[in-house]
Amino acid sequence: MQQVPAFSRLQTVPPSPVSGPRPKLWILDSWRDLILYVGTPLLLVPVFALAQARWSPQDIYLFVAAFGAMGHHLPGMIRAYGDRALFDRFKWRFILAPLFLLAVCMAFFWWDLKGILLVVFFWGVWHGLMQTYGFCRIYDAKTGTFDALTRRLDFATCVIWFATAVALSPYRLSDTLDIYYMCGGPFISPSLVHHGQQLILFAAIAVSVLFVLHFGRMWIIGKRPNPVKAALLITSIAFWWYCNNLVANILVGIALFEVFHDVQYLSLVWIYNRNRVEKDSNIGGFMRFVFRRSGSLLGLYVGLVFAYGSLSYFNAHLGIDTVKRVLTGVVTASTLLHFYYDGFIWKVRERSTRQSLGLAGGTTDVSLGGILPSWAWHGLKWAAVFVLPLSALWFWQTHLIVPEVQRRAWLVADVPVGAKQHFDYGLALQKEGQWEQAEEQYKIALGFKPADAKSHMNLAAVFMAQAKFDAAAQQMEEALRLQPNSGEFHFSYASLLQRLGRGGEVGPHYKAAARLKPDSPDAHYSYADYLASEGKNEGAIDELRQVVRLKPDHVDARIRLGDALLAKSDLDAAKTQYIAAVRSNPKLAVGYNGLGNVYLRQGQISQAIVQFSEALRLDPDYKDAEENLRFAKASDAQFFPQTRK
Repeated sequence: MQQVPAFSRLQTVPPSPVSGPRPKLWILDSWRDLILYVGTPLLLVPVFALAQARWSPQDIYLFVAAFGAMGHHLPGMIRAYGDRALFDRFKWRFILAPLFLLAVCMAFFWWDLKGILLVVFFWGVWHGLMQTYGFCRIYDAKTGTFDALTRRLDFATCVIWFATAVALSPYRLSDTLDIYYMCGGPFISPSLVHHGQQLILFAAIAVSVLFVLHFGRMWIIGKRPNPVKAALLITSIAFWWYCNNLVANILVGIALFEVFHDVQYLSLVWIYNRNRVEKDSNIGGFMRFVFRRSGSLLGLYVGLVFAYGSLSYFNAHLGIDTVKRVLTGVVTASTLLHFYYDGFIWKVRERSTRQSLGLAGGTTDVSLGGILPSWAWHGLKWAAVFVLPLSALWFWQTHLIVPEVQRRAWLVADVPVGAKQHFDYGLALQKEGQWEQAEEQYKIALGFKPADAKSHMNLAAVFMAQAKFDAAAQQMEEALRLQPNSGEFHFSYASLLQRLGRGGEVGPHYKAAARLKPDSPDAHYSYADYLASEGKNEGAIDELRQVVRLKPDHVDARIRLGDALLAKSDLDAAKTQYIAAVRSNPKLAVGYNGLGNVYLRQGQISQAIVQFSEALRLDPDYKDAEENLRFAKASDAQFFPQTRK
């Protein structure tokens, strides 16, 4: 939860006089704080390790992104539109912001403009670090620590370490630069990137040293900051670093930190809103109903979060592109609204917020003051951090399009460490037919990630394009060793084996391809072709039936199925296949010839003559049809001689 506003300067919170016993260190109590706020990463790592044993990283990420990332927007929305006093105070923000962001997000996704992704990413990082900073302020408030230097060092520590983890993560940095270049952004020299990384790391170390020195000084003079805050900073920053730089699959890393973020947010919002409902009789309606003190309502709260997140899950599985773009715009608008609202509805410095969190002190004055009125100052900040950057990204993408090969080259120059960017560059070169350069990039990618089956397969395709078939076979064999349950890999390897004249080895691979790719007409057709070559006609017929079921207009499969059925004297079934084939392609001479053979076998000689004649009309050089027509006419003359006058 972003308890400190995203668009406001840091302000001093005047302490209230404190008497009596020393305030407690914890928000709830030691065990619950350790589980929900401080030590959550230690619980998440083993849980996700178990999850990865059952589900793929993509499935884990999709589930968390939907029901966690999207779902946890709901509690803030409930407060924004369910707290009458809050709504009246910020009415125009709550009315205009959704309309504005919804229009912007839908427009950007409708026209496939990538700039909105960059804005969401940077705002998301800011949102995450501000939640950590907000918890620091709450824990320090528990011990009455309000001095400005402590607050500023906390803020600087969160900002610099969250930024450093992103800047030094090859995947995160390359992904961010990739989107930037897709938007048409100008080239950033590798030396600038490298020196920027060094500078930010140095700044992070310097801030950390200052933080430790100040923490120690405050402890010595008796103005002790909350030690739980220090533990929270260590676990949060270390976990952010782990998720961005040390997790093997970045999707799992993103999901890991998202769950940590959601657990912190949802639990604290529940506590806050429950206290607000109990202490403020003006809170009514749905908000009062949901946030009453009840175990069953806690289940309803979680259920509502999951229900709201289902919109994102549904959108991820939607196949209609137009509707998907609209819903993606809606989901993105919800995300940005969540970031924006959390910037001003959970201000820890305000007395009402502090009271609902069990904190003393605070101020009721929320005016920013200054030369301009608050609404003008707020609008200028929106223009500076959202409208202008997004407009620049829009202009670049629509007017300064950078070819894919060029931007991939820029990316590997900026971030040479990492497999993904070299793989993507190799793929772009492969599309352009630059085989030798693509080969070099795939080899570099495999140097970083030797167990990447896709890199082996793509390198094999590049070798095949250069007629290096033996080298291609070695790469495919390695890919199959790494990923033996890929039907696509088995299919490609079987095709290569046939090309190498190793037809005796293809059977198991075509069989595996048909089994692992049950919805692939090509896999079933190739397996049928192999079975037919081995004289296993019944098996070939079964596979061909699968082909025409999956792809009714596959005329080659229908012709071969018709021929196979005709060979086993299943004339009616063969006739059905030939008729379907000529309906799909009325100029298919071989279909009419097959249909003529069926009629001939059924004794309908005149019908057979019609079909053979049509086949010859379409293809005058069709020898089989010519011979069949001659035989049919001879049979017709034999059984039905003409009467001479």
